Amino acid sequence: MLHYSIIPVINESFFVNLCVLQHIFIRMMKDHKNTENSCIEDQMSIFAFLTPAERDLLKKKYIYQYYKKGDIIFREGDKPTGLICLSEGKVKVFKEGVGGREQIVRMAKPVGFIGYRALFAEENHNATAVAIEDSTICTIEKETIYKLLRSNPELCLSIIKAFATELGFSNNRTVTLTQKHIRGRLAESLIFLKDTYGYEEDGKTIKIYLSREDIANLSNMTTSNAIRTLSTLAQEGIIGIDGRKIKILDLPKLERISELG
Repeated sequence: MLHYSIIPVINESFFVNLCVLQHIFIRMMKDHKNTENSCIEDQMSIFAFLTPAERDLLKKKYIYQYYKKGDIIFREGDKPTGLICLSEGKVKVFKEGVGGREQIVRMAKPVGFIGYRALFAEENHNATAVAIEDSTICTIEKETIYKLLRSNPELCLSIIKAFATELGFSNNRTVTLTQKHIRGRLAESLIFLKDTYGYEEDGKTIKIYLSREDIANLSNMTTSNAIRTLSTLAQEGIIGIDGRKIKILDLPKLERISELG
């Protein structure tokens, strides 16, 4: 893992309400050599509501890290050190259950934050984050974020709104994973992946290639059940399968399966 620290310098989408910080991060990652011309100075940016002093504060410390596919970004039990933003790549966040089986609780895409619940709750991480493809992570130290929160109520409201949005999504996922049948859970997971990562240029292939085990862990089922259900959906012409690539051929039917549960 490569680690760069630039001083001075200056993200389940993740959530639009956090783009106050996300927007500046992505601009920084695209051109960290020209940080003085970043969107902090862009009056069209929603970052414009920050005071000059707050903008300067964000420029003081910036940590840039690169993770290869399979690298662990943080482990369950680790202490958060700052606000982590996924700038490039894809990340899964999972908890280890009975028998060491993973349960994926979140899939992150650029530009989005991960692990911030533990940061603001002042607790250790209660899940593990792993890069599922080569990824770029950037972090603002905890003290800087806390100072901004204490001085800027609009930022606080944005984060509270994001937490409320995430809680609503988590509640819906809980119902899906506990009350729907296997077929409905898998259909919902495929739609979730499509909504999160979108399609390839063909307009059908989901733009993420997960192992059958990861699809099972996302859908709260065994790998064998995931394989059988995927095969059944393919035989019915609802999806197409090419290795880890999955095409959605009949979205209305897939949505009906998900809704019926």
